[in-house]
Amino acid sequence: MKKNIIIIGAAGRDFHNFNTVYRGNPEYQVVAFTAAQIPDIADRIYPTALAGELYPQGIPIFPQKELPRLINDLEANECVFSYSDVPYTYVMGLSAEVNASGADFTLLGPKRTMLKSVKPVIAVGAIRTGCGKSQTSRKIVEILMEMGLKVVAVRHPMPYGDLAAQRVQRFAEIDDLKKHNCTIEEMEEYEPYIERGNVIYAGVDYKAILHAAENDPNGCDVILWDGGNDDFPFYKPDLMVTVVDPHRPGHELSYFPGEVTLRLADVVVINKVDSASPSNITTVKKNVLHAAPTATIIEAASAITVDDESLIRGKRVLVIEDGPTLTHGEMKLGAGIVAAQRFGAAQIIDPRPYAVGELADAFRTYPHIENLLPAMGYGEKQVADLAATINKVDCDAVIIATPIDLQRVLEINKPATRVKYELDEIGKPNLKQIIHGRFAKQAKA
Repeated sequence: MKKNIIIIGAAGRDFHNFNTVYRGNPEYQVVAFTAAQIPDIADRIYPTALAGELYPQGIPIFPQKELPRLINDLEANECVFSYSDVPYTYVMGLSAEVNASGADFTLLGPKRTMLKSVKPVIAVGAIRTGCGKSQTSRKIVEILMEMGLKVVAVRHPMPYGDLAAQRVQRFAEIDDLKKHNCTIEEMEEYEPYIERGNVIYAGVDYKAILHAAENDPNGCDVILWDGGNDDFPFYKPDLMVTVVDPHRPGHELSYFPGEVTLRLADVVVINKVDSASPSNITTVKKNVLHAAPTATIIEAASAITVDDESLIRGKRVLVIEDGPTLTHGEMKLGAGIVAAQRFGAAQIIDPRPYAVGELADAFRTYPHIENLLPAMGYGEKQVADLAATINKVDCDAVIIATPIDLQRVLEINKPATRVKYELDEIGKPNLKQIIHGRFAKQAKA
């Protein structure tokens, strides 16, 4: 008899687990996906075009809160947990809920889900959202390009729209962001690559994406996997770089699957040492040595630059930070706050009294967020609510500490300045030495 499977997800790892383990496998029947963490991704269908001929009606996606009912109604034998950046207590609490409903609870590992590329792969991951994966990825791309290598980036999935249309997405020009109806969250990840002249892929079907990346019309010598949340890579890496955050000491050993990503590491970057306490750095380093004793450790600062310091000094400012870093990443501090403090803001304005619509909902869902505004824009309604909230806030200026310039996406009725942040390695060894040592042959070829 077929085993009935429910995949517990959040529009990313869940689809990849299905595609690599269950699609086309007659021993299993995936009867449903569930969705959490990201707004407005439930109540869709994983389409037949992606699910394959065993699923002529596609696969329905339900809110995760319906899981106990679904296990009973759909006679599920097994539930496969398939999303990231959650504490172990949450994972095991959900396991108890699943087991109490009569089903097995499963975590799929790298051997069953990683795809092998014909090109060398450098993967960048982290132990939590907001550690500095993107700036680390950008640094690695720059090093590879200096070596004369053609780099194609592949980003962890963010398919929040038409899943069939998003099967394979290629971004090489800014206009491609509009072509693919990207959300603010997607633009934040893709745009920095495009600005540097790189091609980046994303989508839903990562086997098809891998083939496209390996055969990109601009050429491909090395694939860079740019991870999402704290997930481990979809592609088997030749070099695994994991970023840890001393602002959240202990999380490297208490969040799933961040500890997996740490234990897979060849290189561990301890980022933000310029703004973290020495005791926190010591704790993180001790935990890294415990979990990844053979990994090379690199210390780095998250170097901050501001377009216009005069809009911060002595001003009452609203600080906008990357949305996922503040929400399920649970951060209370980001580059915008550091910039406000470093450049002498008179006051950081609390945005909560001004929040409207889905932004007000976000503050209720994530009460740890206090005097920061998450740049949430998963859909048109959220983007409109974000703009309305910003424009209601009584402040002198706005600090935009997101990877893209929000002023390109929405109209802000106050002076605004961008904060940018890059990886600044301290001492040696450094990424350049390691990458030159590993990939010199590709550069000479």
